[in-house]
Amino acid sequence: MKNQLFAIIFAAVVLFSAVITSGCTKAQPDAGHEAVWVMKPLIFGHGGIDPTPVKTGLEYGAVTSDYIDVSMLPQRVDMEFDDMMTSSGVPVSFHVVGTFRVTDSVILVSKFGADRNDKTGDWGFWQRNLDQPIRTAVRDSVKKRGMQEMAIFQTSADEVGAEVKAAATQIVQKLRVPVEITDLNVGKVNPPDAIKTQRIETAAQEQRAITEQRRKLAEDQRKAAEFARADADNAYNEKMRISPEQFVRIKQIEMMHDVCGKGNCTFLMGGGVTPVLDMKK
Repeated sequence: MKNQLFAIIFAAVVLFSAVITSGCTKAQPDAGHEAVWVMKPLIFGHGGIDPTPVKTGLEYGAVTSDYIDVSMLPQRVDMEFDDMMTSSGVPVSFHVVGTFRVTDSVILVSKFGADRNDKTGDWGFWQRNLDQPIRTAVRDSVKKRGMQEMAIFQTSADEVGAEVKAAATQIVQKLRVPVEITDLNVGKVNPPDAIKTQRIETAAQEQRAITEQRRKLAEDQRKAAEFARADADNAYNEKMRISPEQFVRIKQIEMMHDVCGKGNCTFLMGGGVTPVLDMKK
């Protein structure tokens, strides 16, 4: 009889626990995530944020409680800048990629919100608190540099990224947003299409000038070689006491030898002259 009573009581306890558990809210965050409890009592007590987040494992909350999942992994923010004015008065366009990580999920949820746009993936707290001040920091940094400097030298873009990262860190600390700015990179800087066209034309003109200079240099070298060869021939003729007519005849013979160096050729020497020369190598 006692065993039967014990079995009935045990079964009732198990059933009651199952009913209670099935009505509870279950929080089981993935690795790299934290769950922040938001308590919502129906009758008694006060709602609010549980100061202890769920970091690992499984935890049950009250039926009326809910939780917000917060990723503690590095997050990416993309910012586009069109027609950003430089110190030279020419606007440029570029893309900025910032990365951050949440340092306190409870403070983020309770004071700044952890909502995200389902379509764009943007964090609400970033758009409400950090986006505009950081964009202002980017504008102030770019305005100190010229268009050529920004568009040609990647080091200038890297300097802008470093300056803006430092400014963003100060903004985060001032507003006490629980995030850490881990990196901020400025992508390729693009000048207006009209400037690109001018740069292409200038490059083409410069290349044509270089080609002309090289052509003139080659012609000057060839001319100098011809003069040097002529001077050498004149010096040889004078030393050997060869007349111009004899020199021309020697050149003709050399030419015929070059043409028929690998075979037999017959040449008629002079107009109406019968004798021939048989040129053999």
